[in-house]
Amino acid sequence: MSEDVLVPADELVEQVSRTTGLTPDDARRVVADVLAYFTETTEDYVRRRHAELQVYGMRNDEIFDRVAAELRHWPVRSPELSARQLRRIVYG
Repeated sequence: MSEDVLVPADELVEQVSRTTGLTPDDARRVVADVLAYFTETTEDYVRRRHAELQVYGMRNDEIFDRVAAELRHWPVRSPELSARQLRRIVYG
C-alpha cells in the first residue's frame, strides 16, 4: 500500500488527532477503544458486565436485571434476553 493511501481507521485517527489536539498515538488508542466498544458481541458484553458488577458485590439476580436493562439502551442492537438466557451466557 502506498504511503498516501489511508485505511478508514487511519483517516479517523488523523481526524480525531486534528480536531481534539490529541497526539496521533493517543488518538489511535481512542479510536481503537471506540471500535472495540462498537464491535463487542452481546455475549462478550454480558460476560464483561457480569464480572465487573460482581466486583462490587452485586448478586446475580441484581446483575442480570441490570444487564438486561443496559442491553435495551446499548448502541449495538441486541435481542431482548431473559435472566435465564443471560445466566446461560455467563455460566454456559
